[in-house]
Amino acid sequence: MTTYTNPVLNADWSDPDVLRVGDDFYLTASSFGRAPGLPLLHSRDLVNWTLVGHALERLEPEAEFRTPRHDCGVWAPALRYHDERFWIFWGDPDQGVFQVNAPAVRGPWTRPHLVKAGKGLIDPCPLWDEETGDAYLVHAWAKSRSGVKNRLTGHRMHPGGTEVLDEGKVIVDGDRIPGWFTLEGPKLYQHDGWFWILAPAGGVETGWQGAFRSRGFFGPYEERIVLEQGDTDVNGPHQGGWVRTGTGEDWFLHFQQRGAYGRVVHLQPMRWGSDGWPVIGDEGAPVALHEAPGLPPQPPAAPATDDDFPGGRFGRQWSWTANPRDGWATQHSGDGLRLTCVRSADAHDLRRLPNVLTQRLPGTPSAVEVELTLHGEEPGARAGLAVLGDAFGWIGLQRGSDGAVHVVHRFAEAVAERERDADHPRLAPEGRVRLRIEIGAGARCRFSYDTGQGPRPSGPVFCATPWRWVGALLGLFAVAPAAGHAGAATFTRFRIDPL
Repeated sequence: MTTYTNPVLNADWSDPDVLRVGDDFYLTASSFGRAPGLPLLHSRDLVNWTLVGHALERLEPEAEFRTPRHDCGVWAPALRYHDERFWIFWGDPDQGVFQVNAPAVRGPWTRPHLVKAGKGLIDPCPLWDEETGDAYLVHAWAKSRSGVKNRLTGHRMHPGGTEVLDEGKVIVDGDRIPGWFTLEGPKLYQHDGWFWILAPAGGVETGWQGAFRSRGFFGPYEERIVLEQGDTDVNGPHQGGWVRTGTGEDWFLHFQQRGAYGRVVHLQPMRWGSDGWPVIGDEGAPVALHEAPGLPPQPPAAPATDDDFPGGRFGRQWSWTANPRDGWATQHSGDGLRLTCVRSADAHDLRRLPNVLTQRLPGTPSAVEVELTLHGEEPGARAGLAVLGDAFGWIGLQRGSDGAVHVVHRFAEAVAERERDADHPRLAPEGRVRLRIEIGAGARCRFSYDTGQGPRPSGPVFCATPWRWVGALLGLFAVAPAAGHAGAATFTRFRIDPL
């Protein structure tokens, strides 16, 4: 491979940060209210990435995330390596700045530790000055919680990463920079005798990437725009991290907001200009195609999507929509995901269910397929395959009051409080079905099913929608109304293939 094409991660790996340790590169991303959270990706060439685990098993406080909080939780993490440990800092906009750390990227990771409590504290990034022994922390602000935005606050931090040591100081005030707004997402570095903050502004869909430098951490800082859309089709190219390869090449990974597909990840070349400032992309504009990093060739790779659920276990690509509870998924001797039809008063609205197992919507036209068998005998027990956002659609099986199993296809608009039929129910005589969703351009989804008589289309086209900050998700679920035991459903042979 002599060239690569952007995006290098074509799905919702939101707010990426990147790190090199030896010959290995690691990346983490926002995971919001899903569990497990803080995904950990690995690469040897910055282009081909695999998902190797998660740093956060459950969100805390536990009770706060027993039910879905789709746009809350883990925002914009920073990934660092210090004192022979991996560190991840993130902001929970409702609680404050947390960190976890581990001796190896695959763990074991510590439980979340609250470094600084407060509302609206987001996008934190630490820095350890290896020469002086000092430690620092910078963070941004969420106006929705604090009434404050467009500024970056700096602290001295305990070298153990456990607490901040002062009240903090505004070190960059975006209101004082003509034309700048929504300054956020800072990443903190030292280079060439300067403290550097790489931080985006201007909003996720229309903004730009800024660079700030100062001889001292607390400022004053100079600023410059170092990456913006220009004449390209890459809207809002910003918020990411700088990494230097072992051979001295500089690269910048950032996201692009793409509606229902979420925030896809681009790789940009980076160099330091003669005036000492970073130059990202093609003289400050994003590249679509570029010479690959000068690293040993690697086989093509991408985060896994397909799953046969061996022994009833699911792969790393899946996360629940809230902290999981025992009994939702059952391990067994064969293949297939066996989900309990969890009784819920919210069975009519997938957005409220904590027991939806999700993965990211693919960023290219794709066909999603899975086989489903409904074992639940109780009327109202149901299971299916969903496209989940602030509007949702799903297709699957439901046990009727007459005891028969039907193929059902339902949806709900963003403003609706409950789902309704997208097509008439169809009998599924054997209680099993092959489900398919074809996701075309613009995240337009066409649903179909096969009960053994061949594929049949179902309902009109459904356009996937994101949450406020999260792209649309694919989901598998089993649920039933009211209370009591309602049986289970089995999903087998989950596949995502390009169209």
